[in-house]
Amino acid sequence: MTRKNLNATNLSITRRGLLIGAAACAAAALSARHVMAQPQGPVPLQNYQRSFFNAEEWAFVMAATARIIPSDGKGPGALEARVPVFIDKQMADPWGQGDHWYRQAPFNRDAPRYTGYQAEPSPAEAYRIAIPKINEWCKAQYGAIFAELPAEKQDEALKRIEKDEVEIAELRSGDFFSFLLQNTKEGYFADPQYGGNYDMAAWVYIGFPGARASFLEWVEKDNVPYKLGPVSLSGQRA
Repeated sequence: MTRKNLNATNLSITRRGLLIGAAACAAAALSARHVMAQPQGPVPLQNYQRSFFNAEEWAFVMAATARIIPSDGKGPGALEARVPVFIDKQMADPWGQGDHWYRQAPFNRDAPRYTGYQAEPSPAEAYRIAIPKINEWCKAQYGAIFAELPAEKQDEALKRIEKDEVEIAELRSGDFFSFLLQNTKEGYFADPQYGGNYDMAAWVYIGFPGARASFLEWVEKDNVPYKLGPVSLSGQRA
């Protein structure tokens, strides 16, 4: 009788162990399959395969955009939103190449800002021309290239660049800064398909619905947070 009970007990334990083991294996398999199915995150910015910028230009753009929209604010910074990727892609496309720009002399460098851009280089050429000159100027003024300066010196340098204090033969440094500022804002708020605004982080931060087909029911609601979250042009939801 005792032996029969022991055998039954051992058999029961063995069955239970098999069931638990089988369940664990199934769960592990499902978990592995789930992990494999997850979309991988983006390539780190330092490993990103650039379309236009060389290493010196990329370091400058990374550092400059990080000061224009810092990472230590309430929302995502330019680097978290992958703004440099957006700018790199823009410089390689027709807009960056100035395909549809009027680029015939004469240009009046002393013309008021409201007259528009007064130089021949396309935006892409402006980046390529200006960044080495700015780095040379930074070494003369501060002892290091822009990307290697402390944050407070980078801020000071950007202000002086905006005020045309960096001598660049082909264009005003303030014109280059205007491109940089414009492109940074565009990369922060544009649809993610263009390379920036990763994961629609900027849209989430400001409560922008993105390309959602209809949100008329929210138009009349003042001071009410928009809770549905943004949708990208490709249909992705944040």
